Amino acid sequence: VQLQASGGGLVQAGGSLRLSCTASGGTFSSYSVAWFRQTPGKDREFVAVVSWYNDSTYYAASVKGRFTVSRDNTKNTGYLQMNSLKPDDTAIYYCAADRIFASSAAQYDYWGQGTLVTVSS
Repeated sequence: VQLQASGGGLVQAGGSLRLSCTASGGTFSSYSVAWFRQTPGKDREFVAVVSWYNDSTYYAASVKGRFTVSRDNTKNTGYLQMNSLKPDDTAIYYCAADRIFASSAAQYDYWGQGTLVTVSS
């Protein structure tokens, strides 16, 4: 499956953005969709995941209550709604997919190209 992430940009602290992850070449409904983020010199950090089998969700503590992960199988697209953004949320955001429900980047085989989110103070 091929993934295309989009929706990043520049936003002021306290603002919102919605990232999208559009899949092609596979059965999207059979994959969990996860979001990770990475800043220079740091490992890729788990953000959120929505499962493929019952739409269960799981969030990193740093984003819980501010971010919402979802999916629309009719559009082969996953979403990450980000509210109350903080400068610390600045990163390249990646979407990933696989037939798992996990928070470890190493367990995902399919990755999008990343989209840059910059939150100004």
